[in-house]
Amino acid sequence: MLRRTLVAAVLAATAALAVAQQPYPTKPVTMIVPFPPGGLADVVGRPVAEAMSRELGQPVVVENRAGAGGGIGMAYVAKAPADGYTILMSLSSFTVLPEADVIIGRSPLYKLDSLKPIARFTADPTVLAVRADAPWKTVKDFVEDARKRPGAINYGSSGNYGTMHVPMEILAQNAGIKMTHVPFTGAGPAVVALLSGQIDAVSTGPATVLQQVKAGKVRVLAHWGNGRLVTLPEVPSLKDSGYDAEYAQWSGLFVPANTPDAVVQRLRAAARTAANDPKVKEVILGAGSPILYQDTPEFEKYVQADARRMADVVKKIGKVE
Repeated sequence: MLRRTLVAAVLAATAALAVAQQPYPTKPVTMIVPFPPGGLADVVGRPVAEAMSRELGQPVVVENRAGAGGGIGMAYVAKAPADGYTILMSLSSFTVLPEADVIIGRSPLYKLDSLKPIARFTADPTVLAVRADAPWKTVKDFVEDARKRPGAINYGSSGNYGTMHVPMEILAQNAGIKMTHVPFTGAGPAVVALLSGQIDAVSTGPATVLQQVKAGKVRVLAHWGNGRLVTLPEVPSLKDSGYDAEYAQWSGLFVPANTPDAVVQRLRAAARTAANDPKVKEVILGAGSPILYQDTPEFEKYVQADARRMADVVKKIGKVE
């Protein structure tokens, strides 16, 4: 009996070792996009997933898990097994939501250190977009109207403290205006609401509205960056118009924090290959966002710095019901 037990234990250990030594990945990888289809994370995630599939030799399947401004999907990956088979394509709201939860007075859905940065793909200033038939031709027109009619202008977002909410609050604070915030489940639904006349404006990544701009349905009044945008060179920055408002919406890949180094390195190499893939560059640039790649060490520092800056912004915004 003892001999059988020892043999079974040896066989189990040998099988476990064989599994552990299998090259990653041996099955499909799920990429969680924590927003509905149509937003920046989805626009970036799908071509990146396709390119990573070719590099990894296994399908990378995009799954949209929207809710709580992206927090539902981010928390899902933070709690997933740290084996490399569940990865996250996140936006810059990643650094905002845990601090926002503290301001609201609830337990954070996830902690920043529960997810490890792998690679950044884009980092665009958000743009202030309105319908083409809106009465505002410039951002100054928009601000002056908002001052005359406090709360009358409403804007849509991907959720409280998300990447479409925060920049509008930064502008409101700087310009001394009051607008009405209307949260949606993601950038795609917010843009649909803009086009249908349910809301007056959005702040979103250029990729989300570029095709609507080209179709003559949307007008972009300004952006939250410096200088001129590659895809919308005629659009001035808010700083050019006299408003000290700055914000970047970035997209990046994350894994659960305790993912083995060998798996991290494999994903890091696949992400780098995807970022340099001509087809990926063409698709994402065509949508409105140039690739601005950062590898793991640089991206980790970028995320840490962004988290510090966004903590101050969230504290100024305060509690949002």
